[in-house]
Amino acid sequence: MLLTILDVLIAGLLLGGIYALIAVGLSMQYGVARVLNIAHGEFIMLGAFITWTVYTYLGINPIASLLITGPTIFVIGFILYRTLFTRLRRISPTPEAFEGSSMLACFGLLFIIQNVAIIIWGADMKGYSYLAVPVDFAGAKFAANRLVTLGFALVFCVAFYLFLSRTRMGKAIRASAQDSDAAGLMGVNIKQVLAICFGFGALMAGLGGTLISMSYNVQPTMGLEYTMIALIVIVLGGLGSITGSLVGGLILGLIGSIVTYIEPGLSMVAYYLIFMLLLLARPTGLFGK
Repeated sequence: MLLTILDVLIAGLLLGGIYALIAVGLSMQYGVARVLNIAHGEFIMLGAFITWTVYTYLGINPIASLLITGPTIFVIGFILYRTLFTRLRRISPTPEAFEGSSMLACFGLLFIIQNVAIIIWGADMKGYSYLAVPVDFAGAKFAANRLVTLGFALVFCVAFYLFLSRTRMGKAIRASAQDSDAAGLMGVNIKQVLAICFGFGALMAGLGGTLISMSYNVQPTMGLEYTMIALIVIVLGGLGSITGSLVGGLILGLIGSIVTYIEPGLSMVAYYLIFMLLLLARPTGLFGK
């Protein structure tokens, strides 16, 4: 019995690490850039397929491919914000109108990116084998790739937290999140900061996609599920709260692991129930104000 509980708890942490990583990016895009990126999961899918491509055709190690995936997805996100969302922000009469129009634009991006991916990689599920050897941990066995995934997810989250709290750019991003007008008056280049912020959110999604591809098969339509999970995590943790996203991801991972142990087909049902209950009982989340 004790071994089963340990098995479920560790499996939950392994899953929660990925959830936290992808939710941090979405939380920052909404918390700072005020873009509820419904296409967030498509950036995860792009990261997964870039990794699959460079591993399958070029033989590049998935860990090394993080150096390709991250910058590539960051540039895509940065250009998207400077070309699409900056203009939407300029022509929107109010911040609320910008949030609405940017969310509709993200719906369009979802279908564009998804269909481009189908044209490039096809609609079939794809996967590869990497560090699939079992590792014994306190009597419970886990695939080595999932332990590597958890380690990198936590490292990325901590590094991103330190970036926001210790660097000049991080402080500019936090100042823009609190009051973009005041930050602009203090000399912060708001347009540049918001574009970098959106790019970082996409980068976190791309890195998450790389880590997901190490353990799971991928397909062009995988994005929506991860977008919904990321949305549930940031609602659970508190909209715009990076710490909340980290904690919320780990909590949702543990819940998913417990539900999967009881009935494997009901994990998404449990997530949606939690989502609706949170909206009714505590819409500000655990760390929201």
